[in-house]
Amino acid sequence: MIAVSKGCLGAEELAAVKAAFELGYFGMASKVLEFEEAVRKYLGAKYVITTNNCTSALHVALDALGIGKGDEVITPSLTFIGAFQAISATGATPVPVDVYPDTLLIDIEDVKRKITPQTKAIMPVHYAGNPCDLDALAKITKDHKIRIIEDAAHAFGSYYKGKKIGSFGDIICFSFDSIKNITCGEGGAIICFDEALADILRQKRSCGMKRPGQGSSEWKERVPFVEVNMQGYRYHMSNINASIGLVQLKKIDSFIARRREICRRYDSALKNVPGITCLPINYDNVAPHIYVIRVKNGLRNKLMEYLRNLDIETGINYVPNHLHHFYARKNVSLPATEQAFQEILTIPLHCGLSDSDVDKVIHGIIGGIKDLAS
Repeated sequence: MIAVSKGCLGAEELAAVKAAFELGYFGMASKVLEFEEAVRKYLGAKYVITTNNCTSALHVALDALGIGKGDEVITPSLTFIGAFQAISATGATPVPVDVYPDTLLIDIEDVKRKITPQTKAIMPVHYAGNPCDLDALAKITKDHKIRIIEDAAHAFGSYYKGKKIGSFGDIICFSFDSIKNITCGEGGAIICFDEALADILRQKRSCGMKRPGQGSSEWKERVPFVEVNMQGYRYHMSNINASIGLVQLKKIDSFIARRREICRRYDSALKNVPGITCLPINYDNVAPHIYVIRVKNGLRNKLMEYLRNLDIETGINYVPNHLHHFYARKNVSLPATEQAFQEILTIPLHCGLSDSDVDKVIHGIIGGIKDLAS
């Protein structure tokens, strides 16, 4: 079976884990700080606070801003459930908005319609690694004095108007889970540009504990005395995960290059296939996490089955959150999102794909559409 997504790890990562074992302490220690500094340098970021995953990063970012019961956070419904879970975990209400039909990125006009006096933040999603209109969102938030928390889980390594995602903005959250552009096995990170906020985020990700030398090279290992002055969570990254991430980060350029190469091959082969639409993405600027096509004429599910019979795995990113029972609300209509949900299909994209694997996927899609439409 050709996997739709997977991480690409090898002997170097195993050696790094072995070295982390030999340090004798597997929690948050020196390797975590090294990884944070490496990410900071790669992005050109100000402050980097790692977490155990991106959902935790989103949650602790919201919590650090004081967002809670009675507040609202606007976010696309077409995203991973973790985004909505992070919002509702604070007691706030996730407010789903639509996406643009062509790009599947957050619909700016719908954002404007959904803002209320209770809106405290907007959480845009850089779907498939393609950055949304951050300039338009910045103007909205400035006018209304609300915050932006970028869900950049898909976008590590992507650029917006010549600047890396994470090198500018308000708050940006990344994922380093097992199938992202780089992986720590599991992991996430919060980027911010305010020292006081960074200090709060570090404490909150570690059960509210304030440690001597926190966030600097002075703090290397466990310390015997800490202060707790706020509600926190056990969201820190481990030395083992950070060790994997340090190796993966050295490979990021080759990973992105290979992902772009595959996406361009898909674009070239599929863009003129009747009944198939590709997302309009400029891969010169985007570090793609997933490759999504839209399958027209009600053939998406049949094509999924057709490809599975060829040992080609596919997926759907995502079931819209407002269609989940837990988040269902009356009178919520997101026509572009709901139409997309009937058509989107994620096809294999990862650095473990060979050229022959890519050819098999392309031929399977073209052959499937031809057979199913006849």
